[in-house]
Amino acid sequence: MKLKMGIKELVARAEQVVNCLTPAEVDGRLSDKAVLLVDVRDIRELQREGRIAGSVHVPRGMLEFWADPESPYYKDYFGTASEIIIYCNKGWRSALSGYALKEMGLENISHMSGGFTRWVEDIGRIEKLPEKTG
Repeated sequence: MKLKMGIKELVARAEQVVNCLTPAEVDGRLSDKAVLLVDVRDIRELQREGRIAGSVHVPRGMLEFWADPESPYYKDYFGTASEIIIYCNKGWRSALSGYALKEMGLENISHMSGGFTRWVEDIGRIEKLPEKTG
């Protein structure tokens, strides 16, 4: 089977629709409590590498379900945010995630270009996940 479109083109198309922010621009928005910073990386990535303080982990496979008020999995923080900024490791999953949310009708959606990798390089401020007890 041959693909009609590869991942690079798919991500490029998503980035034409979804606002792209640099880590510095994201950092400048974090003091706004109405901004929802969403980490769509796999939980193993968060456990291994940490996360941006204040971000909410939403597994990529659950994003659309957690964002839809009609879904039994809905998380109300999607309905109260004035802006949603999504990040992943390199910026590819977050671009596609932002595209999906925009297709669903959500507005003021951005993703962080370069992802967590670029955040670490440019900003460097991360927090480790709390250790599991018991």
